[in-house]
Amino acid sequence: MTQSAARPSAVIVLAAGQGTRMKSATPKIMHAIGGRSLVGHALAAAQSLTPEHLVAVVRHERDRVAEHIEAVADDLGIAGLAIADQDEVPGTGRAVELGLAALPADLTGTVVVTYGDVPLLTPETLATLVATHEADGNAVTVLTATLEDATGYGRIVRDAEGLVERIMEHKDALAHAETTGDSSFVEIAEVNSGIYAFDAALLRRTLPQLSTDNVQGEKYLTDVLGMARAEGGRVASVGTADVWEVEGANDRRQLSDLGRQLNDRVLRGWMKEGVTVVDPASTWVDVTVTLASDVTLKPGTQLHGSTEVATGAAIGPDSTLTDTTVGEGAVVKRTDATEAVIGAGATVGPFTYLRPGTVLGEEGKIGAFYETKKVTIGRGAKLSHLGYAGDAEIGEYANIGCGNITANYDGVDKHRTVIGSHVRTGSNTVFIAPVTVGDGAYTGAGATVREDVPAGALALNAVDQRNVDGWVVSRRAGTASADAARAAGAVGRDEAPGRAEGDERA
Repeated sequence: MTQSAARPSAVIVLAAGQGTRMKSATPKIMHAIGGRSLVGHALAAAQSLTPEHLVAVVRHERDRVAEHIEAVADDLGIAGLAIADQDEVPGTGRAVELGLAALPADLTGTVVVTYGDVPLLTPETLATLVATHEADGNAVTVLTATLEDATGYGRIVRDAEGLVERIMEHKDALAHAETTGDSSFVEIAEVNSGIYAFDAALLRRTLPQLSTDNVQGEKYLTDVLGMARAEGGRVASVGTADVWEVEGANDRRQLSDLGRQLNDRVLRGWMKEGVTVVDPASTWVDVTVTLASDVTLKPGTQLHGSTEVATGAAIGPDSTLTDTTVGEGAVVKRTDATEAVIGAGATVGPFTYLRPGTVLGEEGKIGAFYETKKVTIGRGAKLSHLGYAGDAEIGEYANIGCGNITANYDGVDKHRTVIGSHVRTGSNTVFIAPVTVGDGAYTGAGATVREDVPAGALALNAVDQRNVDGWVVSRRAGTASADAARAAGAVGRDEAPGRAEGDERA
């Protein structure tokens, strides 16, 4: 199974670690930044190489992690991903050995090994690693980086020709310094990222020979490099100047740092494509979001999931959109929206809550302090302020008054309200679903609509108003209201001409 240049035969993603420093009930690789889990980012980078085979090696919370990986693979369109289980034998060498066992026995060519907790590794760097490995005919090619503080990393030890002689793990470098007084290995700043391109046949020959005779008692994958050189194989490296590409997340602080770095890169990418980001420090955009040119993102904006924003739309300030589609030229401010559709030229907000199933038509409006759910709102319709619309259909150019509510729940079942086009509703109208209001109908202020309203009709059900003269002066004597009323010429009820003394019915 020989692969073409720059395309590996397989990628093995190591995802078996427990991640105890996260102090979390969630496995480390399932923690998310930028809208994907750590292992989701790793799988996306691996898939960018279009390998023939992709294997994930798991152990900690095996079933939960495997289910998550398979779900991510499905979302990314990765077919045929294999899950390999790491056993009791510790070490990356053993993990790769078990990953290799999940691949076809006759597989040849390049095998890439990477990690499930390195989310900023780019497809471009992986492609360079594979292309260099195959072009130079290397037995092993390792991705390296130079760090200011190399604590915890394996050091790259080079020979006189500049090729990689071996990798000395940090603890072994410390032990060597303590035993011999030679700290030269500890002082090496170039480190092993743990990401490699291997010749498949080399792995099959050497992995079974690995020993746990070292400071950590593990099967070191790095020992394969020395074995390759002993066979006469060429061991070389590809360096990355971007150290964030090889950074993993071992605790919450590192996770946060990686999240910020990823978000900065996402925003810079969109700004290059013509998106205005007013305040990158307070703006967060997932890697799965799609933005068009001339979109404006104002401070405090968060865009998550499969959100799409079309040309000329303005989002924010202080808005969170999840799996939401925004049309051209729409304006969305101080809004929380999930699984909603906002039409072209529409306006939403401020202080608006769009729940799943909200569809706002072109040039429509959902205004201040409004909540919507499972509602379709026609072109040009307006729900301006202080209301709730759920399980409803509202026609084109309807104008829904302040304080209107669709009472969709009877305590057992949800019911639907249908309001026609060009309807005008008075303030504080309540629609007791199921109910239908015909095209062009009106409702009076304070109406409670329990029955269908024919097209063009006016729905009224308020009682006639009755004024009780002098009530405040008589019943609230001594209050500021009573004083103001008397100053305006009001008299008490018992002072009014024709008033029967002692009549207190009101």
